[in-house]
Amino acid sequence: MAAAAEKTPMMVVVGIDDSEHSYYAIQWVISNFLSVHGTFKLAIIHAQPSPAYAVGLSGTGTADALPYVESDLTKISSRVIDKAKELCSANSVKDVVYEVIEGDPRNILPEAVEKYHADVLVVGSHGYGAIKRAVLGSVSDHCAHHAHCSVMIVKNPKPKH
Repeated sequence: MAAAAEKTPMMVVVGIDDSEHSYYAIQWVISNFLSVHGTFKLAIIHAQPSPAYAVGLSGTGTADALPYVESDLTKISSRVIDKAKELCSANSVKDVVYEVIEGDPRNILPEAVEKYHADVLVVGSHGYGAIKRAVLGSVSDHCAHHAHCSVMIVKNPKPKH
């Protein structure tokens, strides 16, 4: 009888930002995907906006503000990754990569899917209404159309009244 081929662990990429929706998505993945030990690998990706994008591309004093904005964005990214590490550590998740990449998450996350050969991309849902989604654009919608894997949008549960 031939030995069973060893199953390759599923690769799950989770796109996060500094929101409770993202942290809930990580917790959801841990609770629902990673309950089977050794079956999944995890890459947690935070897309950090560029300082020029964060302040706008023109205007008086923009160049002077860039170092301060860059410092703030770096602090936010560190906080986001630290929170993700905390959640993973508290749940004994060991096979995880954390990465901060500068750019638009609509571009960064599909690229991360390719880089990590992801089977699933998970993003949290901000629950924006139609108008806000039209103005800001939906990261999850863009990823659903451009990532070369399944995309799971995790929504926070509705409060029970």
